Amino acid sequence: MTSRTDLPQTWDERASLTTLLDYTRATARAKCEGLSEEHAHRAPLTTSPLMSPAAVISHLRWVEYSWFEVVFLGEEDRGPWSEEEPDGEMTVAAGVPLPELLDRYEETSARYRELVAAHDLEATAKRPVRDGRHVTLRWILLHLIEETARHNGHLDILREMADGTTGD
Repeated sequence: MTSRTDLPQTWDERASLTTLLDYTRATARAKCEGLSEEHAHRAPLTTSPLMSPAAVISHLRWVEYSWFEVVFLGEEDRGPWSEEEPDGEMTVAAGVPLPELLDRYEETSARYRELVAAHDLEATAKRPVRDGRHVTLRWILLHLIEETARHNGHLDILREMADGTTGD
């Protein structure tokens, strides 16, 4: 697991982007430290009945898979979602122990660190996004920082609701 810091070793763009993505990933893990299995799988928000801490961690793992492997590399989409189950990346977390979900997230994060290191930030995705454009690896990194940070806010709320724990 990477250390939790938002300060890169150097001030170049790649180091800044990868450090911030790793920081948001590590923050998601930190939000789950010491959380009981019961609370990890509880979804207390009536407007978001699938959103438990475990489901958020699963979502973060699978959203990276989607952006890096499916969009960027152009590989076949083997994600847990379908037309019948559009939120499959969240429902697949049911019954899976939180430590296992966190380990899977870290394993995929390590693989994607290597992928990012092996490509130029200007490299374009093999598959187009919603409007038909092919985004760059730089944009994918920025998007994943935003996505992970936004879900860290959800984890903040879910954790506080679960056991009163607050913090950064």
